[in-house]
Amino acid sequence: MMFGQDRRALRQVFLDAWRKYRERSALEPLEEIIARVICDHPEYQRLLENEEYALEHDYPAESTLSNPFLHMGMHITIREQLAARRPAGVNELHQALLTRLGDAHAVEHHMLECLGETLWRAQRSGSAPDEAAYLECLRRAAQLI
Repeated sequence: MMFGQDRRALRQVFLDAWRKYRERSALEPLEEIIARVICDHPEYQRLLENEEYALEHDYPAESTLSNPFLHMGMHITIREQLAARRPAGVNELHQALLTRLGDAHAVEHHMLECLGETLWRAQRSGSAPDEAAYLECLRRAAQLI
């Protein structure tokens, strides 16, 4: 799995996938997912081409800049959830959002809000993410759109 505690190593995975994509080199399945997420975010592409800056730059919580690696990592998480059909019901809620919005990237952004809230609550309480609360958040989002 690409997610770990070593920030530099994690970021390097993004940088390597983007470099290989630009060079038209063969990509591993996870690198393909990463490259597609980066393609969906042209605002981050120049950052990823400045390797040393990308590896070292901090994105403190109080900053007005969002962390592009966190943002893209959450997109990857959602795509992995959909591929694994886990948690149960996530694909149906994704489809409901897609039917209403008609834009897969916009749907992921709505899902990111729920995922972020779920992860924040889990971190704050020191517990595992609450799948039921995550799915309920997605249900509410689908109803509000």
